Amino acid sequence: MNRKTLVLPAIVGLLAPVLVACGGSDSGSDSDAIVVGTTDGFIASEDAPAPVDPAYAYDVGTWNILRQTVQTLMVQPRGDGEPVPEAAESCSFSDAGNERYSCELRKDLKFSDGDPVTAEDVKYSIDRARAIKADSGVFALLSTIDTVETKGDREVIFHLNTADATFPYKLSTPVAGIVNPDDYDKGKLRDGFDIDGSGPYRLDAQEEDGKLTKAVFTRNPNYKGALDVKNDKVELRSFADADAMGDALEKGDIDLMTRTMNPQQIQELSTGSNSDIDLVDMPGLEIRYLAFNTDDPSVKDKAVRQAMAQLVNRSELVTEVYGSQAEPLYSLVPASITGHTNAFFNAYGDPNVSKARDTLTEADITTPVKLTLHYTTDHYGAATKDEFEVLKKQLNDSDLFDVTTKGTPWETFRPAEKEGEYEVYGMGWFPDFPDADNYLAPFLDADNFLGSPYANNEIRNTLIPQSRREADRIAAVESLSDIQDIVAEDVPVLPLWQGKQYIAARDGITGAAYALNSSSTLQLWELGRGVSG
Repeated sequence: MNRKTLVLPAIVGLLAPVLVACGGSDSGSDSDAIVVGTTDGFIASEDAPAPVDPAYAYDVGTWNILRQTVQTLMVQPRGDGEPVPEAAESCSFSDAGNERYSCELRKDLKFSDGDPVTAEDVKYSIDRARAIKADSGVFALLSTIDTVETKGDREVIFHLNTADATFPYKLSTPVAGIVNPDDYDKGKLRDGFDIDGSGPYRLDAQEEDGKLTKAVFTRNPNYKGALDVKNDKVELRSFADADAMGDALEKGDIDLMTRTMNPQQIQELSTGSNSDIDLVDMPGLEIRYLAFNTDDPSVKDKAVRQAMAQLVNRSELVTEVYGSQAEPLYSLVPASITGHTNAFFNAYGDPNVSKARDTLTEADITTPVKLTLHYTTDHYGAATKDEFEVLKKQLNDSDLFDVTTKGTPWETFRPAEKEGEYEVYGMGWFPDFPDADNYLAPFLDADNFLGSPYANNEIRNTLIPQSRREADRIAAVESLSDIQDIVAEDVPVLPLWQGKQYIAARDGITGAAYALNSSSTLQLWELGRGVSG
Protein backbone atom coordinates (compact mmCIF):
# COMPACT_ATOMS: atom_id res chain seq x y z
CA MET A 1 0.00 0.00 0.00
CA ASN A 2 1.54 3.32 -1.07
CA ARG A 3 -0.48 5.72 1.06
CA LYS A 4 0.96 5.11 4.50
CA THR A 5 -0.97 7.55 6.70
CA LEU A 6 -4.64 6.89 7.29
CA VAL A 7 -6.36 9.97 8.68
CA LEU A 8 -9.60 9.40 10.55
CA PRO A 9 -11.91 12.41 10.78
CA ALA A 10 -14.01 13.28 13.82
CA ILE A 11 -17.75 13.82 13.86
CA VAL A 12 -18.90 16.09 16.72
CA GLY A 13 -15.42 15.69 18.15
CA LEU A 14 -15.56 11.91 18.53
CA LEU A 15 -13.65 9.25 16.70
CA ALA A 16 -15.36 8.18 13.49
CA PRO A 17 -13.10 5.69 11.69
CA VAL A 18 -13.76 5.41 7.98
CA LEU A 19 -10.75 3.37 6.90
CA VAL A 20 -8.92 0.34 8.18
CA ALA A 21 -5.29 -0.51 7.81
CA CYS A 22 -4.45 -2.13 4.53
CA GLY A 23 -5.12 -5.81 4.15
CA GLY A 24 -8.04 -8.12 3.81
CA SER A 25 -11.26 -8.56 5.75
CA ASP A 26 -11.63 -8.76 9.52
CA SER A 27 -12.68 -12.38 9.35
CA GLY A 28 -10.53 -15.47 9.62
CA SER A 29 -8.55 -14.79 12.78
CA ASP A 30 -5.18 -16.50 13.12
CA SER A 31 -4.32 -18.67 16.10
CA ASP A 32 -0.86 -17.02 16.28
CA ALA A 33 -0.82 -14.11 18.70
CA ILE A 34 -0.98 -10.59 17.33
CA VAL A 35 1.79 -8.74 19.19
CA VAL A 36 1.12 -5.17 20.31
CA GLY A 37 3.81 -2.85 21.64
CA THR A 38 3.37 -0.17 24.28
CA THR A 39 5.62 1.98 26.44
CA ASP A 40 3.22 1.67 29.36
CA GLY A 41 4.91 0.06 32.32
CA PHE A 42 3.01 -2.12 34.79
CA ILE A 43 4.50 -2.35 38.26
CA ALA A 44 3.22 -3.84 41.52
CA SER A 45 5.02 -1.77 44.13
CA GLU A 46 4.81 -1.18 47.85
CA ASP A 47 2.82 2.00 47.18
CA ALA A 48 0.60 0.33 44.56
CA PRO A 49 0.59 -3.44 45.12
CA ALA A 50 -2.71 -4.03 43.28
CA PRO A 51 -2.29 -2.18 39.95
CA VAL A 52 -4.97 -4.12 38.02
CA ASP A 53 -7.66 -4.47 40.67
CA PRO A 54 -10.73 -2.68 39.22
CA ALA A 55 -11.26 -1.03 42.60
CA TYR A 56 -7.80 0.59 42.36
CA ALA A 57 -6.66 0.97 38.73
CA TYR A 58 -7.00 4.49 37.37
CA ASP A 59 -4.63 5.11 34.50
CA VAL A 60 -4.99 4.43 30.80
CA GLY A 61 -2.49 1.56 30.76
CA THR A 62 -4.04 -0.58 33.49
CA TRP A 63 -7.55 0.25 32.29
CA ASN A 64 -6.59 -1.06 28.87
CA ILE A 65 -5.70 -4.39 30.46
CA LEU A 66 -8.96 -4.48 32.40
CA ARG A 67 -11.12 -3.59 29.39
CA GLN A 68 -9.98 -6.80 27.70
CA THR A 69 -10.72 -9.02 30.68
CA VAL A 70 -13.32 -7.57 33.05
CA GLN A 71 -16.82 -7.00 31.71
CA THR A 72 -18.93 -3.95 32.49
CA LEU A 73 -22.69 -3.52 32.23
CA MET A 74 -22.23 -0.92 29.49
CA VAL A 75 -19.56 -0.31 26.85
CA GLN A 76 -18.71 2.49 24.46
CA PRO A 77 -19.60 1.24 20.97
CA ARG A 78 -17.34 0.86 17.97
CA GLY A 79 -16.77 4.32 16.57
CA ASP A 80 -17.86 5.91 19.86
CA GLY A 81 -21.22 7.40 20.75
CA GLU A 82 -23.42 6.78 23.75
CA PRO A 83 -22.72 3.57 25.69
CA VAL A 84 -24.59 0.39 24.82
CA PRO A 85 -25.32 -2.73 26.91
CA GLU A 86 -22.42 -5.17 27.27
CA ALA A 87 -22.83 -7.60 30.19
CA ALA A 88 -26.33 -6.21 30.37
CA GLU A 89 -29.05 -7.10 27.92
CA SER A 90 -30.69 -3.73 28.57
CA CYS A 91 -30.19 -0.68 30.79
CA SER A 92 -32.20 2.52 31.21
CA PHE A 93 -33.29 5.20 33.62
CA SER A 94 -36.59 4.09 35.12
CA ASP A 95 -37.67 7.48 36.46
CA ALA A 96 -38.07 10.96 35.03
CA GLY A 97 -35.42 12.49 37.30
CA ASN A 98 -32.39 10.39 36.26
CA GLU A 99 -32.03 9.00 39.80
CA ARG A 100 -33.01 5.35 39.28
CA TYR A 101 -31.13 3.22 36.76
CA SER A 102 -32.05 -0.40 36.02
CA CYS A 103 -30.14 -3.09 34.15
CA GLU A 104 -31.00 -6.66 33.21
CA LEU A 105 -28.10 -9.06 32.67
CA ARG A 106 -27.73 -11.23 29.61
CA LYS A 107 -28.93 -14.80 30.06
CA ASP A 108 -26.38 -17.46 30.98
CA LEU A 109 -23.57 -14.98 31.55
CA LYS A 110 -20.41 -16.67 32.91
CA PHE A 111 -17.02 -15.77 34.29
CA SER A 112 -14.07 -17.13 32.33
CA ASP A 113 -13.82 -20.07 34.77
CA GLY A 114 -17.42 -21.07 34.03
CA ASP A 115 -19.03 -19.71 37.21
CA PRO A 116 -22.34 -17.94 36.54
CA VAL A 117 -22.48 -14.14 36.70
CA THR A 118 -25.46 -12.94 38.73
CA ALA A 119 -26.96 -9.64 39.76
CA GLU A 120 -25.49 -10.20 43.22
CA ASP A 121 -22.01 -10.32 41.66
CA VAL A 122 -22.63 -6.94 40.06
CA LYS A 123 -23.79 -5.48 43.38
CA TYR A 124 -20.81 -7.04 45.18
CA SER A 125 -18.35 -5.54 42.68
CA ILE A 126 -19.79 -2.04 42.79
CA ASP A 127 -20.21 -2.00 46.57
CA ARG A 128 -16.67 -3.34 46.98
CA ALA A 129 -15.08 -0.52 44.98
CA ARG A 130 -17.13 2.07 46.87
CA ALA A 131 -16.22 0.58 50.26
CA ILE A 132 -12.48 0.15 49.65
CA LYS A 133 -12.10 3.80 48.53
CA ALA A 134 -8.65 3.25 47.07
CA ASP A 135 -6.30 6.21 47.20
CA SER A 136 -6.20 6.31 43.39
CA GLY A 137 -9.53 8.12 43.65
CA VAL A 138 -11.25 5.91 41.07
CA PHE A 139 -14.17 5.19 43.42
CA ALA A 140 -15.31 8.79 42.92
CA LEU A 141 -16.74 7.73 39.56
CA LEU A 142 -19.38 5.87 41.57
CA SER A 143 -20.04 8.72 44.00
CA THR A 144 -23.60 9.37 42.81
CA ILE A 145 -24.70 5.85 43.83
CA ASP A 146 -26.73 5.69 47.02
CA THR A 147 -27.64 1.99 47.09
CA VAL A 148 -27.55 -1.00 44.76
CA GLU A 149 -30.55 -3.33 44.72
CA THR A 150 -31.01 -6.72 43.05
CA LYS A 151 -34.14 -8.54 41.95
CA GLY A 152 -33.60 -12.18 41.13
CA ASP A 153 -30.46 -13.32 39.36
CA ARG A 154 -30.53 -10.83 36.49
CA GLU A 155 -31.90 -7.44 37.53
CA VAL A 156 -29.76 -4.70 39.12
CA ILE A 157 -31.21 -1.37 40.22
CA PHE A 158 -29.03 1.63 41.06
CA HIS A 159 -30.60 4.22 43.34
CA LEU A 160 -28.68 7.47 42.92
CA ASN A 161 -28.28 10.19 45.54
CA THR A 162 -28.62 12.88 42.87
CA ALA A 163 -29.55 13.10 39.21
CA ASP A 164 -26.69 11.91 37.00
CA ALA A 165 -27.25 11.82 33.25
CA THR A 166 -23.64 10.61 32.82
CA PHE A 167 -24.22 7.47 34.89
CA PRO A 168 -24.47 5.08 31.89
CA TYR A 169 -20.97 6.20 30.88
CA LYS A 170 -19.66 5.50 34.37
CA LEU A 171 -21.00 1.95 34.18
CA SER A 172 -18.78 1.46 31.13
CA THR A 173 -15.58 2.16 33.09
CA PRO A 174 -13.42 -0.57 34.68
CA VAL A 175 -14.17 0.52 38.26
CA ALA A 176 -17.69 -0.77 37.55
CA GLY A 177 -16.26 -4.06 36.25
CA ILE A 178 -17.87 -7.29 37.42
CA VAL A 179 -15.56 -9.50 39.51
CA ASN A 180 -16.05 -12.93 41.03
CA PRO A 181 -16.48 -12.71 44.83
CA ASP A 182 -14.52 -15.97 45.11
CA ASP A 183 -11.43 -14.19 43.77
CA TYR A 184 -11.77 -10.66 45.16
CA ASP A 185 -11.96 -10.01 48.89
CA LYS A 186 -14.67 -7.54 49.83
CA GLY A 187 -12.51 -5.52 52.16
CA LYS A 188 -9.11 -5.37 50.51
CA LEU A 189 -7.44 -5.07 47.13
CA ARG A 190 -6.13 -8.05 45.18
CA ASP A 191 -2.35 -7.74 44.90
CA GLY A 192 -0.38 -8.62 41.78
CA PHE A 193 -1.51 -9.04 38.20
CA ASP A 194 -4.08 -11.83 38.37
CA ILE A 195 -7.46 -10.93 36.86
CA ASP A 196 -10.61 -13.04 36.74
CA GLY A 197 -13.60 -11.66 34.88
CA SER A 198 -16.14 -12.33 32.15
CA GLY A 199 -14.65 -10.11 29.42
CA PRO A 200 -13.62 -11.14 25.90
CA TYR A 201 -10.20 -12.46 26.99
CA ARG A 202 -8.47 -14.40 29.72
CA LEU A 203 -5.15 -12.97 30.89
CA ASP A 204 -1.89 -14.84 31.32
CA ALA A 205 0.27 -12.32 33.17
CA GLN A 206 3.99 -12.99 33.17
CA GLU A 207 5.90 -10.96 35.73
CA GLU A 208 9.38 -10.60 37.13
CA ASP A 209 10.40 -8.64 40.23
CA GLY A 210 7.01 -6.99 40.48
CA LYS A 211 6.95 -5.91 36.84
CA LEU A 212 4.60 -7.24 34.19
CA THR A 213 6.87 -8.44 31.39
CA LYS A 214 4.22 -9.86 29.09
CA ALA A 215 0.43 -9.92 29.00
CA VAL A 216 -1.10 -12.62 26.83
CA PHE A 217 -4.81 -12.31 26.12
CA THR A 218 -6.53 -15.51 24.99
CA ARG A 219 -10.10 -15.52 23.75
CA ASN A 220 -12.55 -16.36 26.54
CA PRO A 221 -14.80 -19.19 25.29
CA ASN A 222 -17.46 -18.25 27.86
CA TYR A 223 -17.71 -14.63 26.76
CA LYS A 224 -21.18 -13.29 25.96
CA GLY A 225 -21.51 -9.61 25.18
CA ALA A 226 -21.71 -6.89 22.56
CA LEU A 227 -18.13 -7.18 21.27
CA ASP A 228 -17.18 -9.05 18.09
CA VAL A 229 -13.83 -10.67 18.88
CA LYS A 230 -11.79 -11.03 15.68
CA ASN A 231 -8.75 -12.92 16.96
CA ASP A 232 -7.88 -15.78 19.29
CA LYS A 233 -4.83 -14.35 21.00
CA VAL A 234 -3.09 -10.99 21.49
CA GLU A 235 0.18 -10.38 23.29
CA LEU A 236 0.83 -6.96 24.86
CA ARG A 237 4.54 -6.32 25.18
CA SER A 238 5.96 -3.40 27.17
CA PHE A 239 9.05 -1.49 26.01
CA ALA A 240 11.37 0.82 27.92
CA ASP A 241 10.96 3.61 25.38
CA ALA A 242 9.47 4.54 22.04
CA ASP A 243 12.71 3.93 20.12
CA ALA A 244 12.96 0.32 21.31
CA MET A 245 9.30 -0.21 20.45
CA GLY A 246 9.81 1.30 16.99
CA ASP A 247 12.82 -0.91 16.31
CA ALA A 248 10.76 -3.98 17.20
CA LEU A 249 8.04 -2.93 14.74
CA GLU A 250 10.59 -2.32 11.99
CA LYS A 251 12.06 -5.79 12.52
CA GLY A 252 8.65 -7.45 12.61
CA ASP A 253 9.02 -8.57 16.23
CA ILE A 254 5.72 -6.85 16.96
CA ASP A 255 2.75 -6.28 14.65
CA LEU A 256 1.48 -2.96 15.96
CA MET A 257 2.56 -0.18 18.27
CA THR A 258 0.49 2.32 20.15
CA ARG A 259 1.09 4.80 22.95
CA THR A 260 3.42 6.38 23.32
CA MET A 261 5.26 7.09 20.08
CA ASN A 262 7.55 10.08 20.03
CA PRO A 263 7.02 13.04 17.68
CA GLN A 264 10.01 12.10 15.51
CA GLN A 265 8.68 8.59 14.92
CA ILE A 266 5.27 9.90 13.96
CA GLN A 267 6.76 12.42 11.56
CA GLU A 268 8.94 9.78 9.91
CA LEU A 269 6.13 7.23 9.57
CA SER A 270 3.79 9.86 8.15
CA THR A 271 6.12 10.25 5.14
CA GLY A 272 5.62 6.60 4.18
CA SER A 273 9.32 5.81 4.55
CA ASN A 274 8.56 2.16 5.37
CA SER A 275 6.29 0.50 2.83
CA ASP A 276 5.46 -2.31 5.28
CA ILE A 277 4.03 -0.08 8.01
CA ASP A 278 0.85 1.99 8.06
CA LEU A 279 0.38 4.97 10.38
CA VAL A 280 -3.19 5.50 11.52
CA ASP A 281 -3.89 9.09 12.59
CA MET A 282 -7.10 9.60 14.56
CA PRO A 283 -8.70 12.27 16.76
CA GLY A 284 -7.98 11.98 20.44
CA LEU A 285 -9.27 13.53 23.63
CA GLU A 286 -6.03 13.38 25.62
CA ILE A 287 -5.07 16.57 27.42
CA ARG A 288 -1.95 17.76 29.27
CA TYR A 289 -1.90 20.29 32.07
CA LEU A 290 0.00 21.66 35.04
CA ALA A 291 -1.54 20.99 38.45
CA PHE A 292 -0.90 22.99 41.61
CA ASN A 293 -0.79 22.03 45.25
CA THR A 294 -2.74 25.10 46.30
CA ASP A 295 -1.70 24.59 49.94
CA ASP A 296 2.01 24.87 49.10
CA PRO A 297 3.37 28.28 50.19
CA SER A 298 5.03 28.93 46.82
CA VAL A 299 1.77 28.78 44.85
CA LYS A 300 -0.87 29.27 47.56
CA ASP A 301 -1.54 32.84 46.45
CA LYS A 302 -3.54 32.54 43.26
CA ALA A 303 -1.72 35.58 41.86
CA VAL A 304 1.31 33.31 41.30
CA ARG A 305 -0.82 30.82 39.41
CA GLN A 306 -2.53 33.59 37.44
CA ALA A 307 0.83 35.05 36.45
CA MET A 308 1.92 31.67 35.12
CA ALA A 309 -1.31 31.44 33.16
CA GLN A 310 -0.52 34.88 31.74
CA LEU A 311 2.98 33.84 30.63
CA VAL A 312 2.66 30.33 29.19
CA ASN A 313 2.74 30.39 25.39
CA ARG A 314 0.86 27.28 24.33
CA SER A 315 1.29 27.83 20.61
CA GLU A 316 5.06 28.09 20.97
CA LEU A 317 5.12 25.02 23.21
CA VAL A 318 3.14 22.90 20.78
CA THR A 319 5.11 24.09 17.74
CA GLU A 320 8.51 23.44 19.30
CA VAL A 321 7.75 20.06 20.84
CA TYR A 322 4.77 18.38 19.17
CA GLY A 323 4.18 20.11 15.85
CA SER A 324 0.95 19.06 14.14
CA GLN A 325 0.44 16.27 16.68
CA ALA A 326 -1.15 18.56 19.28
CA GLU A 327 -3.17 21.77 19.59
CA PRO A 328 -3.14 24.51 22.24
CA LEU A 329 -5.82 24.05 24.90
CA TYR A 330 -7.42 26.90 26.85
CA SER A 331 -9.70 24.88 29.12
CA LEU A 332 -9.78 21.53 30.88
CA VAL A 333 -12.52 20.54 28.42
CA PRO A 334 -11.05 19.86 24.98
CA ALA A 335 -12.36 21.53 21.85
CA SER A 336 -15.21 19.61 20.19
CA ILE A 337 -16.59 18.26 23.48
CA THR A 338 -20.00 19.80 24.16
CA GLY A 339 -19.57 22.55 26.74
CA HIS A 340 -15.99 23.52 25.80
CA THR A 341 -15.03 27.17 26.16
CA ASN A 342 -11.71 28.99 25.69
CA ALA A 343 -11.92 30.17 29.30
CA PHE A 344 -8.20 30.75 29.81
CA PHE A 345 -7.79 32.69 26.57
CA ASN A 346 -10.85 34.76 27.46
CA ALA A 347 -9.32 35.54 30.85
CA TYR A 348 -5.66 36.10 29.88
CA GLY A 349 -5.43 36.57 26.11
CA ASP A 350 -2.02 36.25 24.51
CA PRO A 351 1.09 35.86 26.70
CA ASN A 352 1.96 39.20 28.29
CA VAL A 353 4.86 39.81 30.67
CA SER A 354 3.61 43.25 31.68
CA LYS A 355 0.21 41.94 32.77
CA ALA A 356 1.86 39.09 34.69
CA ARG A 357 4.13 41.56 36.47
CA ASP A 358 1.16 43.72 37.41
CA THR A 359 -0.68 40.70 38.81
CA LEU A 360 2.26 39.81 41.07
CA THR A 361 2.91 43.40 42.10
CA GLU A 362 -0.71 43.99 43.13
CA ALA A 363 -0.53 40.88 45.32
CA ASP A 364 2.80 41.97 46.89
CA ILE A 365 4.56 38.85 45.58
CA THR A 366 8.36 39.10 45.64
CA THR A 367 9.97 38.22 42.34
CA PRO A 368 11.47 36.14 40.98
CA VAL A 369 9.21 33.41 42.34
CA LYS A 370 11.19 30.21 42.84
CA LEU A 371 9.45 27.04 41.68
CA THR A 372 10.23 23.50 40.65
CA LEU A 373 8.16 22.02 37.83
CA HIS A 374 7.90 18.27 38.32
CA TYR A 375 7.23 15.79 35.54
CA THR A 376 7.26 12.04 35.04
CA THR A 377 10.03 10.68 32.86
CA ASP A 378 8.39 7.48 31.66
CA HIS A 379 4.60 7.77 31.59
CA TYR A 380 3.70 10.23 28.84
CA GLY A 381 6.59 9.80 26.42
CA ALA A 382 10.11 11.10 25.95
CA ALA A 383 8.89 14.49 24.68
CA THR A 384 7.71 15.41 28.19
CA LYS A 385 11.23 16.50 29.15
CA ASP A 386 11.44 18.81 26.13
CA GLU A 387 8.00 20.20 26.98
CA PHE A 388 9.08 21.15 30.48
CA GLU A 389 12.29 22.74 29.25
CA VAL A 390 10.18 25.00 27.03
CA LEU A 391 7.88 25.87 29.94
CA LYS A 392 10.89 26.65 32.15
CA LYS A 393 12.36 28.95 29.51
CA GLN A 394 9.07 30.78 28.97
CA LEU A 395 8.67 31.49 32.67
CA ASN A 396 12.30 32.36 33.34
CA ASP A 397 12.57 34.67 30.33
CA SER A 398 9.98 36.89 32.00
CA ASP A 399 12.39 37.51 34.93
CA LEU A 400 9.34 37.00 37.18
CA PHE A 401 10.11 33.36 37.93
CA ASP A 402 13.15 31.28 38.80
CA VAL A 403 12.10 27.84 37.64
CA THR A 404 13.89 24.52 37.71
CA THR A 405 12.56 21.22 36.41
CA LYS A 406 12.81 17.73 37.86
CA GLY A 407 11.85 14.44 36.23
CA THR A 408 10.90 11.33 38.21
CA PRO A 409 9.78 7.83 37.16
CA TRP A 410 6.01 7.30 37.41
CA GLU A 411 6.41 4.65 40.11
CA THR A 412 7.76 7.38 42.42
CA PHE A 413 6.09 10.41 40.85
CA ARG A 414 2.46 9.39 41.34
CA PRO A 415 2.68 8.54 45.09
CA ALA A 416 4.65 11.73 45.74
CA GLU A 417 2.07 13.81 43.88
CA LYS A 418 -0.77 12.25 45.87
CA GLU A 419 1.07 13.02 49.11
CA GLY A 420 1.31 16.69 48.17
CA GLU A 421 5.11 16.73 47.80
CA TYR A 422 5.10 18.77 44.57
CA GLU A 423 4.09 22.41 44.32
CA VAL A 424 3.62 22.25 40.52
CA TYR A 425 3.54 19.09 38.44
CA GLY A 426 2.65 17.94 34.96
CA MET A 427 -0.09 15.43 34.32
CA GLY A 428 -2.08 14.00 31.42
CA TRP A 429 -5.70 12.98 31.26
CA PHE A 430 -7.33 10.38 29.07
CA PRO A 431 -11.08 10.64 29.62
CA ASP A 432 -13.02 7.89 31.33
CA PHE A 433 -15.83 8.78 28.94
CA PRO A 434 -16.28 11.56 26.36
CA ASP A 435 -18.30 14.12 28.30
CA ALA A 436 -17.31 17.51 29.74
CA ASP A 437 -18.21 16.26 33.23
CA ASN A 438 -15.28 13.86 33.06
CA TYR A 439 -12.83 16.70 32.44
CA LEU A 440 -14.10 18.72 35.38
CA ALA A 441 -15.41 16.59 38.26
CA PRO A 442 -12.29 14.36 38.55
CA PHE A 443 -10.19 17.48 39.23
CA LEU A 444 -12.63 19.68 41.13
CA ASP A 445 -15.11 17.53 43.04
CA ALA A 446 -14.64 16.04 46.50
CA ASP A 447 -12.36 12.95 46.48
CA ASN A 448 -10.77 14.15 43.22
CA PHE A 449 -8.14 11.85 41.79
CA LEU A 450 -5.33 14.39 42.19
CA GLY A 451 -5.97 14.67 45.91
CA SER A 452 -5.99 18.42 45.31
CA PRO A 453 -6.73 20.63 48.32
CA TYR A 454 -8.48 23.14 46.05
CA ALA A 455 -12.20 23.34 46.82
CA ASN A 456 -14.82 25.66 45.37
CA ASN A 457 -18.24 25.27 46.95
CA GLU A 458 -20.12 26.73 44.01
CA ILE A 459 -18.56 24.18 41.68
CA ARG A 460 -19.06 21.21 44.00
CA ASN A 461 -22.46 21.96 45.49
CA THR A 462 -24.24 23.75 42.66
CA LEU A 463 -22.67 23.66 39.21
CA ILE A 464 -21.58 20.00 38.94
CA PRO A 465 -24.95 18.72 40.24
CA GLN A 466 -26.78 21.12 37.91
CA SER A 467 -24.88 19.90 34.87
CA ARG A 468 -25.54 16.24 35.71
CA ARG A 469 -29.30 16.75 35.78
CA GLU A 470 -29.35 17.45 32.06
CA ALA A 471 -29.72 14.39 29.86
CA ASP A 472 -29.48 16.77 26.90
CA ARG A 473 -25.87 17.85 27.32
CA ILE A 474 -26.42 21.05 25.36
CA ALA A 475 -28.74 22.11 28.18
CA ALA A 476 -25.80 21.68 30.59
CA VAL A 477 -23.55 24.12 28.73
CA GLU A 478 -24.28 27.11 30.96
CA SER A 479 -23.25 25.26 34.14
CA LEU A 480 -20.22 23.75 32.42
CA SER A 481 -19.12 27.15 31.12
CA ASP A 482 -19.42 28.69 34.58
CA ILE A 483 -17.17 25.96 36.00
CA GLN A 484 -14.51 26.64 33.36
CA ASP A 485 -14.63 30.39 34.07
CA ILE A 486 -14.05 29.78 37.78
CA VAL A 487 -11.12 27.49 37.00
CA ALA A 488 -9.56 30.16 34.78
CA GLU A 489 -9.91 32.68 37.62
CA ASP A 490 -8.56 30.44 40.42
CA VAL A 491 -6.09 28.37 38.33
CA PRO A 492 -5.93 25.17 40.40
CA VAL A 493 -4.83 23.60 37.10
CA LEU A 494 -3.36 25.12 33.95
CA PRO A 495 -4.37 23.38 30.71
CA LEU A 496 -1.68 23.22 28.03
CA TRP A 497 -2.62 21.15 24.99
CA GLN A 498 -4.77 18.39 23.55
CA GLY A 499 -3.34 15.70 21.33
CA LYS A 500 -4.07 13.40 18.48
CA GLN A 501 -3.41 9.68 18.82
CA TYR A 502 -1.64 7.24 16.54
CA ILE A 503 -1.27 3.56 15.84
CA ALA A 504 1.40 2.09 13.58
CA ALA A 505 0.68 -1.39 12.18
CA ARG A 506 2.47 -3.72 9.82
CA ASP A 507 0.80 -4.72 6.58
CA GLY A 508 -1.62 -7.57 7.02
CA ILE A 509 -2.98 -6.39 10.38
CA THR A 510 -6.63 -5.45 10.02
CA GLY A 511 -8.81 -3.38 12.30
CA ALA A 512 -6.04 -0.97 13.38
CA ALA A 513 -8.32 2.00 12.74
CA TYR A 514 -10.67 0.70 15.42
CA ALA A 515 -8.05 -0.46 17.91
CA LEU A 516 -8.23 2.83 19.82
CA ASN A 517 -11.30 4.92 20.46
CA SER A 518 -11.17 8.65 21.18
CA SER A 519 -10.77 7.99 24.92
CA SER A 520 -7.60 5.96 24.15
CA THR A 521 -9.36 2.72 25.04
CA LEU A 522 -7.37 -0.15 23.55
CA GLN A 523 -9.80 -2.45 21.74
CA LEU A 524 -7.67 -5.52 21.03
CA TRP A 525 -10.71 -7.50 19.92
CA GLU A 526 -10.84 -5.42 16.72
CA LEU A 527 -7.46 -6.69 15.45
CA GLY A 528 -7.12 -9.47 12.93
CA ARG A 529 -4.84 -10.80 10.23
CA GLY A 530 -5.66 -10.26 6.57
CA VAL A 531 -3.83 -10.14 3.27
CA SER A 532 -0.65 -8.11 3.03
CA GLY A 533 -0.80 -5.38 0.43
